[in-house]
Amino acid sequence: MSFPAAPSHRLDFASSPINRALTAEQKVELLRTMIRIRRFEQASLKYYNAGRIGGFLHLYIGQESVAVGTISLCGENDHNITAYRCHGHALASGMNMNECMAELFGKYTGSAKGKGGSMHLFAPDKNFWGGHGIVGGQTPLGLGLAYGLKYKGLQGAALCYMGDGAVNQGAFHESLNLASLFELPVVYIIENNGYSMGTSQKRSSAYRGCLAQRAEAYDMEWDLIDGSDIYEVRAKTHIAMERARKESRPTVLEITTYRYYGHSVADANAKKYRSPEEIENYKNNHDPINTFRNRLLQEGVITQEQADQINQQAADEAAAAVAFADASPAPSIESIMDDVYWEVDNNTSSGQTGRHFFND
Repeated sequence: MSFPAAPSHRLDFASSPINRALTAEQKVELLRTMIRIRRFEQASLKYYNAGRIGGFLHLYIGQESVAVGTISLCGENDHNITAYRCHGHALASGMNMNECMAELFGKYTGSAKGKGGSMHLFAPDKNFWGGHGIVGGQTPLGLGLAYGLKYKGLQGAALCYMGDGAVNQGAFHESLNLASLFELPVVYIIENNGYSMGTSQKRSSAYRGCLAQRAEAYDMEWDLIDGSDIYEVRAKTHIAMERARKESRPTVLEITTYRYYGHSVADANAKKYRSPEEIENYKNNHDPINTFRNRLLQEGVITQEQADQINQQAADEAAAAVAFADASPAPSIESIMDDVYWEVDNNTSSGQTGRHFFND
């Protein structure tokens, strides 16, 4: 996999208007959120390997700047939806570690009361709509969020995330067609970590230039972003979100990034389809947390002591979340049918009669 050019050869996106407007406190908060996500994921990995977390576990380590940078731009009428690698988006959207870790542990105090697990974190009250396990299955749902915004006359953007493997799914292309045809305020964000599930992009996708350029076939704007630089992530995503809010026009963004671990923790071949040298190269030269921390040190926004303190606080928070999840009760057998149909739980007439979808 090729990597973006070194920062010295690139534009300085810190000077873009959206980043110039950041206060020192807001910059520190961006760093803090990225570090919190990484410490949460590291704790998740530890307890998955210890047998305390079941099912699948898709780690976001190495990709933190994508979720944090994009979601930091969201306002009251902006929404986001993603696939199964969703822990970073959940925490960036404002979910707390306790409810997320408890969900991973399958406990009743989890965000989905222990029934969703790692791939299905949700927080509708924070405009975060999951967490979806079907590859590309969230792309028409993201389209629906955008349609809802336009239908209601709200100025907002729907951010719909996917991996590079999802761009070859038919539902994604159907969604692009409708997004352009209906002029919907959706921003499709391809988090390109280079390997889909375990096959390199060059071996799995036909493309010219980059994957986002496929948007041209649907008369849509697109852009390519270096995901190691949160300033660039914010600057270019802001343009796309403003296009959605003010012009009700869609965009496809491709953000180059990298996952340090396998497709999931169960990916036994993670070190076979890429070399150890490649992984170390990204960690040493393109890590988004190290890049942004070093930048803030250079800007005088933060000291090394403060950075170390943020790191320790995040580690302590993750440890406390594990303790909370471990002490929480499991869902009861009696609750197995709860939260399946809203109509049943809220005792509506259709719920009482079983006519959830039809009126005959």
